[in-house]
Amino acid sequence: MDLSDAALLLAAGLAAGTVNAVAGGGSLITFPALIAVGLPPVPANVTNSVSVFPGYVASVAGSRADLPPARRMARLVHTTIAGTVVGCLLLLATPARDFQLVVPFLVLGATAVLALQDPLRRLVGHPAGLSPRRRTVTVQAMVGLGAVYGGYFGAALGVMLVAGLALVLDATLARVSAIKNLLSAVVGLTTLVVFALFGPVNWAAAAVVAPATLVGGYAGARLVRRLPPVVLRTLIVVFGTVIGLYLLWRALR
Repeated sequence: MDLSDAALLLAAGLAAGTVNAVAGGGSLITFPALIAVGLPPVPANVTNSVSVFPGYVASVAGSRADLPPARRMARLVHTTIAGTVVGCLLLLATPARDFQLVVPFLVLGATAVLALQDPLRRLVGHPAGLSPRRRTVTVQAMVGLGAVYGGYFGAALGVMLVAGLALVLDATLARVSAIKNLLSAVVGLTTLVVFALFGPVNWAAAAVVAPATLVGGYAGARLVRRLPPVVLRTLIVVFGTVIGLYLLWRALR
């Protein structure tokens, strides 16, 4: 790795950490950068998953004031770990082509759910009107599916988590974003452990990208706390739409 490669990865990590904290989708910055410096696709994907983890941790630190009590998050954390392990094993054991064709539609669908949150709530019912059991099952299902996706591919995980959680939780968007940050960090830690043991990680590239995502993640999380809900939702919808269309173009080319 020469100096220009390191500079590219550093800039990509800083931008990705910020984007992940605000909306999600930072992997679409770091993954192409890792490809550009010469990594094959699978090592680049695995190295990317390991590299963005510090940025998620920094996002949690920046948004910790908006998190629910720890005891309320424990079950979601357990579900996240289990789902992520399943996703990681799928990545290591199966061809990615078929899933890559589905991913753009998942991202665009999640973005549409967030954009149409209020009409959908009127259609399926506001979270406050759901029974505690139904609300718990629905939230666990959303988190579990998101974690499988995060372990397998990960790009736009934040968009998908925010869209799903905002539909089924009676909470402010800032709190939903804080929960998203914590669950994304759990996904990141789980993928780091699995891929460090079994995946082809390029540790030199990870050592450059990871510290940059740490700085960007904290700055992005602090920014989110200052944004009005309508602005934050608009940013996430715009990011999600751009990411989904980019993934669709890449899958079909």
